[in-house]
Amino acid sequence: MTTAVVIPIKQLENAKQRLGSWLSASQRAEFFQAMVEDVLEAVTTCDRIDEVLIVSNDIRVAEIARSYSVRLIAEPAEPGLINAVTCTGQMLRAEGVTTMMFLPGDVPLVTVEELEVVLDGFGHQDHAEFGIVPASDLGGSNCVVCSPPDCMAFGFGEDSFRRHLSIARTRGIEPLVAKLPGIGLDIDTAADVVVLAAELLRQNLKTHTQRFIESSGILENLPPELVNRG
Repeated sequence: MTTAVVIPIKQLENAKQRLGSWLSASQRAEFFQAMVEDVLEAVTTCDRIDEVLIVSNDIRVAEIARSYSVRLIAEPAEPGLINAVTCTGQMLRAEGVTTMMFLPGDVPLVTVEELEVVLDGFGHQDHAEFGIVPASDLGGSNCVVCSPPDCMAFGFGEDSFRRHLSIARTRGIEPLVAKLPGIGLDIDTAADVVVLAAELLRQNLKTHTQRFIESSGILENLPPELVNRG
């Protein structure tokens, strides 16, 4: 049994545009890179994961992939997250990989322990399996895992958690759901950043993301009421 993690990354430039009214383009790129590196720290140190793949055409992302000794594959001709994960799943199935996990690059609180929870007992059945970790608001799909890698049709986007549950069931697969606080926090808004900063402080985590937030001073530009909420 082999398990591969796929992390699609469109680009660092112009990343996290919903933070554009608060952070400059260079700050957003640096912030996103820090989060990606924290995700890579987790997946490359998890014993349950045999290979890590980044799907990207971005030159800066390619440099990150090399620094972590992970496999870089080009984006498919048809753009978009759904096609990137679908094509990678088909490729991995052809290569004999038994399980594929998708993770986004903006879940910096992911831990090895959470990855092990998701993968525990997965991929040992004779039938297709599908697991999912929803975003904390139960809207998005912050992690999906498939065995075999091409057993699912993907429906990323708004309200994708419920959509993925429905897709799996129409394919005769009863989805496994794990609600995990680290993977569950993806960073899209200033409010998410406040929650992230508070959690990093609470856990005393010294990560790439924590160092960026601290050194950049970005929290100082937030409205006081939003900071106090964290």
